[in-house]
Amino acid sequence: MSLTGQRALVMGGSSGIGAATAELFAQQGADVVITGRDETRLAAVADRIGGTAHRLDATDPDLVAGFFTAPDEYDHLVLALSGAAGAGPFATLDLSALRDGFERKFWAHLGIAQAALPRLRGSITFLTAASARAALPGTAGLAAINGALEAMIRPLAVELAPLRVNAVSPGIIRTPWWDQVPEAVRDEMFAAQEKTLPVGRIGAAGEVAQAVLTLATNGFVTGSVLEVAGGVHLASGR
Repeated sequence: MSLTGQRALVMGGSSGIGAATAELFAQQGADVVITGRDETRLAAVADRIGGTAHRLDATDPDLVAGFFTAPDEYDHLVLALSGAAGAGPFATLDLSALRDGFERKFWAHLGIAQAALPRLRGSITFLTAASARAALPGTAGLAAINGALEAMIRPLAVELAPLRVNAVSPGIIRTPWWDQVPEAVRDEMFAAQEKTLPVGRIGAAGEVAQAVLTLATNGFVTGSVLEVAGGVHLASGR
């Protein structure tokens, strides 16, 4: 597959799945632009992939609107913003944190997609999460955020055609995001998941990036949500 001559914009491309996706697109020959809030990490990724970096707080509608006033056009938009606020047992769930989670992920994704429309000519791929369809304790808030995004994929694919709209729904993926979780807690959770997942391990960012590339470049796929979750929804008996 060659993406030579095509431009890809990965918003949330400074780390984890976003960075892995930007790197994979670049390897296929695409001209890649990444955005994020951490200038140091952005610069490191851009230098590694030979891309262009723009510091941008994607939760600020005015900054997003300003970014898309530039005359640049893109063949592919990937929305890989993280927004895990809103997790926790429902009985004690901090609803203000859940609202913040919606602001940082649901509303940010929609605001970017809307602002980007005049500059797009190929595909939009959203990064959601397997929590949208799983039944994992402590993830009701996350399920609400990601489920809301996934519910919009099909109607958007019809309304925005011929622009193609899809989503990739990752499970638990080993990324730097987990560095904020105490190591002992993280390792215990990973070990528990590895015992129950049919694939027997935690996912890698590159595996999610491969799914994003597939949806973004297959011209006969739209309105789809592709799970990259290791079988988290399956009763494996492990």
